[in-house]
Amino acid sequence: MSSLRIFRSLDEARGSFPPSAITIGNFDGVHAGHRELMSRTVEIARDLGAKPSALTFHPHPATVVAPERVPLLLTTPDERCALMAAHGIEQVLILPFNRDISVLSPVEFFERVLVEILGARALIVGENFHFGRRQSGHISDLIECGARFGVRTEIVPMLMRRGIQVSSSEIRRLLTEGRISKANRLLERPYSIAGSVVTGQGRGARQTVPTLNLETSSLDDSTSALPAPGVYITRTEDLDSARRWNSITNCGYRPTFDGHHLTIETFVLDRLDPPSPRRIRLEFLRRVRAERRFETAEALKSQILSDVGVAHSFFRRLERFTPALTAKPPRR
Repeated sequence: MSSLRIFRSLDEARGSFPPSAITIGNFDGVHAGHRELMSRTVEIARDLGAKPSALTFHPHPATVVAPERVPLLLTTPDERCALMAAHGIEQVLILPFNRDISVLSPVEFFERVLVEILGARALIVGENFHFGRRQSGHISDLIECGARFGVRTEIVPMLMRRGIQVSSSEIRRLLTEGRISKANRLLERPYSIAGSVVTGQGRGARQTVPTLNLETSSLDDSTSALPAPGVYITRTEDLDSARRWNSITNCGYRPTFDGHHLTIETFVLDRLDPPSPRRIRLEFLRRVRAERRFETAEALKSQILSDVGVAHSFFRRLERFTPALTAKPPRR
C-alpha cells in the first residue's frame, strides 16, 4: 500500500497521473472479475511504459443520477485502494462524482478527463462498461473514441464462476441471503468488515459468553452491505498488531433480549491474551445458522456452546487440508 498513489480530484491528478493505462469502474468489493481487469491493466502498462492505474468513483454514481437505486457498499474507497494495490495497481483516482461529471457526454468525458488530464495510453474495461451522460456511452463508443484519440482499448469478458456471473450486485444478493461461502467464491477472499471494539451491555459476560462487540453505528445506516442476520464462523484480526484468532460471530438484533439495533458480537475460540484489541477486522468464512429467539438466556448459552463446537470442527478440518494457510503466527 505504501507505493500506491491516491488522487482525490482531477486537479490533484493533473500533471502527475500521465502516462497511464487505466481500468475504470466502481470496483466495489474488488472481486475476481475486477482482478481480471487489473491483471490485464498491469500487463498492458508494462508493454506501453505506462503506469498501471484505476479510475473509481465516490460517491457511487447512482447517488447523483438515481438516488433511489444506490447500492449497499461492500468496501470503502480506502479498502478498495488497498485491494487494488495488492494486485499491481500503482495509482488510483477516486473521482468525486458530481453533477459536473454526470453531464459530460461520452466524447467529452473521454477527451477532457481520460486523455487531457489522465494521459491515458490504454483503457481496459469490462464488456458491460458504460460511460458519459446517463451512461449513454457503450463499448462501441469507447472503441471509436480510442481510435479517434489514439488510445488503445481492450474489452475483458465477464467472468463466470460455476455458472454464475461475477458481479458486485450478485455478491450483495448472496450476502443478503446469508450465502457467505458462495459470496466468498466470487470475491476469491473472505468477505470482511472492520471497526472499533466497543463495550456491550454486559449480558454476554453475565448470562451467555463474553464477546468482542464491533461498533455498528457506521454499519447500521443502510449504506454498508452486511451478511444476513445469523451466526457465522469467522476469523478475527487485531488491526493494531499481527494477532489473529479463530472465532464465531453473531450478526443480528439479539431477539432473545428484545433487541432493536444491529449488534455484531464475536466470541474468540483461542486464548485472548491482553491487551484486548481496540480495532478488529472480521472475515466471514461460513454460516452456521440463522439468528432466532430463545426462551431463556441459558438456552441461548447452550446453543452458543454448540455453535462453538461446530466452529472448532470447521477449523480442525481446515487445518488438516490447508495447514500452510491456517497456521497461526508464533507468540511473541
